[in-house]
Amino acid sequence: MPLSNIVRDKLTRLCVSELEVARQALRLIANDRANTYPKNTQLRARIELQKMPKYTRPTAVHNRCVESGRTRGHVTDFKVSRIVFREKALAGEIPGVRKSCW
Repeated sequence: MPLSNIVRDKLTRLCVSELEVARQALRLIANDRANTYPKNTQLRARIELQKMPKYTRPTAVHNRCVESGRTRGHVTDFKVSRIVFREKALAGEIPGVRKSCW
């Protein structure tokens, strides 16, 4: 199960990055408050945005552990979950990370 989540996440990130510039341009035209674009152009831009697939939206991207696929408890700097991070840190696989004691 986690493998399919990881693959789907990579595919989503790829699709979002490919269409990011086009989506931003359409949003700029569609949400123009100064009315520099004609209403017809704004309407067409909104329709084009609605036609884009859901998985190309930036909000579809979630931080996910690259090993277990877990979304919660994500350590962003290392791209792993807290559980995997702890296991790797205790095994000495992450350089510069030690168990603290005071």
